[in-house]
Amino acid sequence: MKSYQPEWEELADIKRELAERDWFMGTSGNLAIRVGASPVTFLVTASGKDKRKHTKDDFLLVNAHGEAVEETHLRPSAETLLHSHIFKESAAGCSLHVHTVANNVISELYGDEGVITLKNQELLKAWDKWGEHDSLPIPIIHNHAHIPTLADTLRPFINQDTGAVLIRNHGITVWGRTGFEAKKLLEACEFMFQYQLTLLSLTKTKIHS
Repeated sequence: MKSYQPEWEELADIKRELAERDWFMGTSGNLAIRVGASPVTFLVTASGKDKRKHTKDDFLLVNAHGEAVEETHLRPSAETLLHSHIFKESAAGCSLHVHTVANNVISELYGDEGVITLKNQELLKAWDKWGEHDSLPIPIIHNHAHIPTLADTLRPFINQDTGAVLIRNHGITVWGRTGFEAKKLLEACEFMFQYQLTLLSLTKTKIHS
């Protein structure tokens, strides 16, 4: 079996950086990185772990069905099937799922519309949006408690090797061709969400002042 130490270390570095941002409150969130393409195998965060801690049990290797490949006492994260669909439907190399106050509030504010369209922001360039009038639509899907149904709802939006989908009042899933790219895109989204919320708040205050 191919050694996956480099992928492990890359995912551990990403987890460490995101933990420093407090994006894993209450053991929430999960991360995955591709190890094999045919058949699909990937490392995913173990369920119920404090992701601010860093141990040899942080990740486990799973197959395309989200099942452990090796004998282990660990359970894969609840949303493993979301990552599985991403790796099966695209050539993405890394998928990140985090819950933040900003992405939850944004998903609720724009949830009835089913999309938030980000525009007029410099960080759109992280998504290769360089034109003055470019925009980034991010779909918002229903938060199905049944994970297979949630994964199937996400699936139609996996049409490129990079992407992002908000789950209403749940979190965001972002994927990229590499771990670096996925983290860059996630950071850009979170910045733009916070910007949008701040702008809305200040605009409302100005109107009522």
